[in-house]
Amino acid sequence: MDETEFWEIIDSTREAAEGDPEDHAELLVERLLQLDPDSVLDFARHFEARYNRAYTWDLWGAAAVLLGGASDDAFDYFRCWLIGQGREIFESGVHEPDTLAELLDEFDEDIDGDGEELGYAADEAYEQLTGADAPDLGIPVQSAEPAGTPFDFDDDMALAARFPKLWERFGGL
Repeated sequence: MDETEFWEIIDSTREAAEGDPEDHAELLVERLLQLDPDSVLDFARHFEARYNRAYTWDLWGAAAVLLGGASDDAFDYFRCWLIGQGREIFESGVHEPDTLAELLDEFDEDIDGDGEELGYAADEAYEQLTGADAPDLGIPVQSAEPAGTPFDFDDDMALAARFPKLWERFGGL
């Protein structure tokens, strides 16, 4: 599976789910079940590589603005959700998190930002297809610390300065 096919699967299942993250995950599993086990593992590698690449302090800070705070788990689920938003939003969010203020039409912190189930879709599909747990994907593990320079997510002034567009639209809600 190449990168284009990976993003086509993400996009088609997201569109069919009409923005509902839980429905998106269910539809993604259904779509992956149409593939052979090796292709499901390829999908999982693409997903995991992007998930690891999104492990940055800046993106975590942006998630904190959008979610009104972001624990370790909340940021993990946010990264899955961000992948689920498609290539343009994902790439822009990773490279310049403040652009999410312009790219996200709506954001409801009770519904959006939590793509936990998306992160398990490939594992679930692989298990259903083979009856076994997915093997090690053979890609580098996530680094112990996020990339970039750490900062205090509880400092509203620091968040507003670092993410002016996000802060103006979503901060302090």
